[in-house]
Amino acid sequence: MGHRDSLQTVQPPNQGAPKTVLIQIASADMVAARIIDRTRLADGFEAEEELFKKRNPNSARLAKASSAHFLASVPMPWMTRWPGAFPLFIDKAERARCIDVDGHEYVDFCMGDTGAMTGHSISAVSKAVRRQTKRGLTTMLPSEDAAWVADELASRFGLAKWQLAMTATDANRFILRIARHVTKRPKIAVIDWCYHGTVDETLVIRGPGGETLKRPGAIGPQVDPALTTRVIPFNDLSELDRTLAIGDVAVLLMEPALTNIGIVLPDPGYHEGVREITRKHGVLLAIDETHTICVGPGGATKAWNLEPDLFVIGKPIAGGVPAAAYGMTQEIATLVERDIHGHEIDVSGIGGTLTGSALAMAAIRATLSSSLREQDFAKSIPLAQSWTSGVRSSYEAVSLPWHVQQLGGRAEYWFCPPPKNGAEAAASGDALLESFLHLFALNRGVLLTPFHNMALMSPFHTEDDVQRHTRVFAEAILQITD
Repeated sequence: MGHRDSLQTVQPPNQGAPKTVLIQIASADMVAARIIDRTRLADGFEAEEELFKKRNPNSARLAKASSAHFLASVPMPWMTRWPGAFPLFIDKAERARCIDVDGHEYVDFCMGDTGAMTGHSISAVSKAVRRQTKRGLTTMLPSEDAAWVADELASRFGLAKWQLAMTATDANRFILRIARHVTKRPKIAVIDWCYHGTVDETLVIRGPGGETLKRPGAIGPQVDPALTTRVIPFNDLSELDRTLAIGDVAVLLMEPALTNIGIVLPDPGYHEGVREITRKHGVLLAIDETHTICVGPGGATKAWNLEPDLFVIGKPIAGGVPAAAYGMTQEIATLVERDIHGHEIDVSGIGGTLTGSALAMAAIRATLSSSLREQDFAKSIPLAQSWTSGVRSSYEAVSLPWHVQQLGGRAEYWFCPPPKNGAEAAASGDALLESFLHLFALNRGVLLTPFHNMALMSPFHTEDDVQRHTRVFAEAILQITD
């Protein structure tokens, strides 16, 4: 990949930008660029916003009603990240489709930001949940499904011992506690611009001098994050070695490929180097596969032969029912089991009253026995390849120097050469351009992940769905390209 020498900042016309601006990051191997007309872009976004309002009166009405007592007018603040003057309210979701309260149907390429990666309302999970509601939802005791779930998790992901959590956030929080406990070291390490849920220690970025800083947007950190966390750039083995050599890090928590700042793939040999360096310095390696499960049934851990000490998986494993799991090697499990027993086990800092409920066990068993299998990825990964090809052909047709990146059944386009790390990815965004492309697609029945220019495939998507996105994407580009 060519070195990114400079990024030209772009602003909407009302902020004093010229009429036309190059969307290009200069590099040794890329000199040609197409012009994006910022006036047309701003006008186009305004037109799409008006169309959105006209199309969705019922969502507008419900959004106004919800604003009375919901913080940020929605049940979860992230719901405001979608483009448009107000959030869409969804009436129904099945397979790879959503229908909103105004009756508009969407091809869903967001899939609940991976939570519905299996498909919406899949039959096996619906039946299992309905059956379990008649047998009791939670007792704080294991059900018959629990043993099956434990065996399946161990078989899929290769870790010997497992525990359940409500969310991947909780699972990550618990494994960090376990790592600090067994190593007797106070700090953790994460990758720059990572995201592992709402875990305080991980809401950080790396400063210009290598210092640990609070991530922009994080509110109310309990302590200065520099006290808890060291931050390392992705794909930088030298800095990883230097940082871990300090000797105070218990665990490196990372995704196999970055996904929450956009898809950033590992360099050849990177993971082998990570494993060698962590072992050299006595640091545990924790892999969070909550998004990278899109690579295959065992995630990137199985597909790429990774060897983590700790492992987290969440979101899709229960078909949309809140559940997550974390695994560990037998060696770590032996150390942990020695200290979590007796009357004090409920204040260990791991677990929760509704965790591992009969409902969650039934949903996980139904999901993993009917979804996220080899045959499911044999459908979704080729569709992601087709989506990638369609996007590439669209921007190449107008000579835009963009890029598209694929990770298993997930794909995403960039307005620049592929970033090498999280900081490069964070610097490459264009909020107005992204919002226009997303809203243009939304108004034409195509739903993308709101955080990025990303699509996720399920076994229920079709080639026609992919081609629909390609047509809409190409049309949007033509409207703003000079």
